[in-house]
Amino acid sequence: MVAADSVEVLERGDQAPDFELTGTDEETYTLSDFADNEALLVVFTCNHCPYAQAKFDELNALATEYDDVAVVGINSNDPAEYPDDSFERMQELVADGTIQYDAYLFDETQEVAAAYGATCTPDPFLFERSDDRFELVYHGRLDDALNPDDEPTEREMKAHIDSLLAGDEVSEEFQPSRGCSIKWKEGNEPDYWN
Repeated sequence: MVAADSVEVLERGDQAPDFELTGTDEETYTLSDFADNEALLVVFTCNHCPYAQAKFDELNALATEYDDVAVVGINSNDPAEYPDDSFERMQELVADGTIQYDAYLFDETQEVAAAYGATCTPDPFLFERSDDRFELVYHGRLDDALNPDDEPTEREMKAHIDSLLAGDEVSEEFQPSRGCSIKWKEGNEPDYWN
């Protein structure tokens, strides 16, 4: 397990890079599938990382608590090297209720993770719908529990979502998320990785 902190590649106000990814229900999803929501929380995550596992419950809670926010998990890890991150394992975790996001998508080519500047699992990006696009309002951690065994004292992402839905500006500075590094396939490492 190699721990990494998230880095800023997308800036506040940047448009969410589009994607076309397969979900655990074997349907294809794009950004437009979430266009009815006021906000979109995209979280690069996986099945095996203890940092990601520690946030399953928080992400499930956020997906349940808000009707106007889509919570979308994206697994970009290389399943050849990390079999626990396979698409089939993703389906099992959704089927048994461990993961209850609005969608759990597989980024097999890892192009989506690179486009977003994802570094670790979990790596959350909060977007606000603006006309026909989603714009980044916050990139950073879900809460103040940085290690898998820590108990959070502040649900920071929930506070950001509440601000956004109330029409207030999310002005907090970037607070990096911490987790296992994304497991890039050899030769797929993006420029920002080095």
